[in-house]
Amino acid sequence: MTEPTVLQEPELRPFLPLLYVAWADGDLGHEERTILWERLAAQPGLKPRLREALGAWLDPANPPDAASLAELHGMLERAVLTLGAEAREGWLNLGGAMAKAGGATEPDGALRALQSLEDLLGQEREILSLRTECPADATFSRPPGFDVAALTALLDGEHADVRQKARAFLADPRHRAAYGMEKGAYREKVFGWLQELSDLGFGDLAFPGITTAAGDLSRFLVAFETLAYGDLSLTVKAGVQFGLWGGSIYFLGSDAQRKAWLPDVASLKAPGCFAMSEVGHGSNVADLQTLTRYEHATRELVVHTPTESARKDWAGNAALHARAGTVFTQLEVDGVRHGVHAVIVPLRDADGRTLPGIRIGDCGTKQGLNGVDNGRIWFEHVRVPVENLLSRHAQIDADGRYQSSIESPARRFFTMLGTLVGGRLSIAAAAVSAAKVGLTIALRYATLRRQFGPTSEPETLLLHYPTHQRRLLPHLAATYAAHFAIADLRADFAARVGDGDTRQLEARVAAIKGAATRRGRDAVRAAREACGGQGYLCVNRLPDLLDDTEIFTTFEGDNTVLAQLVAKSLLTNFRQQFERKGASAWVRVLAQRAVDLAAVKGPFTTHPSDAATLRSPAFQLDALRFRERSLLQSAAARVQKRARADMPASQAANEVQEHLVALAEAHADLLLLESFAAALEAAPRDVAVALGRLCAVFGLGVLELHATWFLEEGYLSLVQTRAIRREIPRLFGELLPDVSGLIDAFDIPETCLAAPIAFDDPAHPRW
Repeated sequence: MTEPTVLQEPELRPFLPLLYVAWADGDLGHEERTILWERLAAQPGLKPRLREALGAWLDPANPPDAASLAELHGMLERAVLTLGAEAREGWLNLGGAMAKAGGATEPDGALRALQSLEDLLGQEREILSLRTECPADATFSRPPGFDVAALTALLDGEHADVRQKARAFLADPRHRAAYGMEKGAYREKVFGWLQELSDLGFGDLAFPGITTAAGDLSRFLVAFETLAYGDLSLTVKAGVQFGLWGGSIYFLGSDAQRKAWLPDVASLKAPGCFAMSEVGHGSNVADLQTLTRYEHATRELVVHTPTESARKDWAGNAALHARAGTVFTQLEVDGVRHGVHAVIVPLRDADGRTLPGIRIGDCGTKQGLNGVDNGRIWFEHVRVPVENLLSRHAQIDADGRYQSSIESPARRFFTMLGTLVGGRLSIAAAAVSAAKVGLTIALRYATLRRQFGPTSEPETLLLHYPTHQRRLLPHLAATYAAHFAIADLRADFAARVGDGDTRQLEARVAAIKGAATRRGRDAVRAAREACGGQGYLCVNRLPDLLDDTEIFTTFEGDNTVLAQLVAKSLLTNFRQQFERKGASAWVRVLAQRAVDLAAVKGPFTTHPSDAATLRSPAFQLDALRFRERSLLQSAAARVQKRARADMPASQAANEVQEHLVALAEAHADLLLLESFAAALEAAPRDVAVALGRLCAVFGLGVLELHATWFLEEGYLSLVQTRAIRREIPRLFGELLPDVSGLIDAFDIPETCLAAPIAFDDPAHPRW
């Protein structure tokens, strides 16, 4: 029996393919084996022990053991994969190539022996069962079961032309996402990109009726969402310039103020910032400390930072580029405070020098988004004309009297905050776009990268592992759900902009913002982890994408704070039902409770666990509506109980805070699933089949995540929760052939993917 180490001898290399053929090819008979042995034994220069080894391998009565044959198979397979195309043409060429690779000169006698055997057999035989290339996997190489272009059209919606214009900008290699740059150079590059966007008219889209004839803001919101496929510092910088700085003037300014400022904001002649947050009052806008007093004698507004905790913080554009800013401040006229108002305050002159009374600091290097120059601002009794008060909803008249068309201070405050609604919606959309990029990179890699597998077989593609499917496919489903929810919300926002009190809309936006940014960040994190060490390389974009999206859960409203806003809005609506409808509202609530109780514990209650029921959007929606309804009713009961005990409202809210957050998350999950289910109805049939599976993954995933709650409430049975746990992996398996189509439908420019691991192309080396 040949020892494994004998196979490593350089002198044997030319003969290794023949040795394999001798045992792998059943057609090599006794006569052929005898001739092969005679001709090999006649070779001069073979050491006696190697001659003996060859004889042993060719002796039918003394076959090699499995370990030796496996070692030989592995050596030949590695040679076939590494020695080039010529070595794959047959065992004669392979033997010669192996001899050369080992540093040996091909023995003439060995080649003559190989050639004579070839002549004897009449043809060159292939090396059987060897992997001559990394085989394509039929699951991912065949076309998906739906029209990808049709799905792209569904995702792009009514403003596909705007999306294509944004994609064209991003497809330019000069606009490829930057990484590893020094902060100062990065900021200047981003500012240059912003000027290019402005020159192409993207800024004009933000101000319908002023700089564009478009009827609403939806075209700008679509452009912003698509630009988030690229460098997120540019996306945020554009959001600050056009959406926040310009948006504050658009929503809160008079017609004259709009016409005076917005053309220069759109063209970037007037770069500016949005100064709302203070170091001591981030989310608590109502209690901002920056103070602005009206002075009768000069008809000026005097803006002042009274304490260190009142300094403006995190103002994008402020550290370097802003020439002016919208400053949110407490307005005082004749000693009377009128709450938070917005004032335009010049910050720098035409040469970029800070104006008197203004002090600006740089927030410094951040975890991500370092192409955005966030700054801190202090005001030392800075005087601006009274005309700089944004005066759509409040004015100081010629006699120095404060006036407002909105009498209620609370309603006036929420109207002032209306500028945040568009920003929150935009950030939610940007988070979804970032998730699309991260998941596309990770899923492409998972359909190319192989790891482990059966002996003597190709290694297994990552996406064939159930754990890898579990890592990524639920995030893909949630990303689609969030996309459709944002599309629905964007249409509603664009239709209602300028309506005044937007509290109901703000609550919906807050719910979607929280869900989309959290899920988007989690998707990017999962993508990074799923790519292993390659996902840790900045060249593959995922680390920077993760760093940039981390802050999305915090800015434009901290998600936990927004969740409480959502819950309080739901509770307010719940209470108002009784205030408006009295006893009839109670009758409806009691009737609904009876229906819920019958559904859970009635004598004819069934808990179907068949696949068709579990996958049905109707089944999933009923469950999520029950969850939201139950949490709302129990939260209202807990708050009411504390109110009856004369507990202050703030204390009551604190005691049920986690309950309120759970309610808000339940509401957001329901909104996402409702939008996803509605999208199925609008999709072409073949697209709807694939989307239906993805929708089921999302809906069942929510039920699986909250299975304990549903079991405690009696809504789901143990049989159902077990069936859900089994059904989700089945859906994964059915989705695999369509995964490539589902990510291709995003139509992300390859310059935005910018990751070698996302390409199977010699022009894009992978790993």
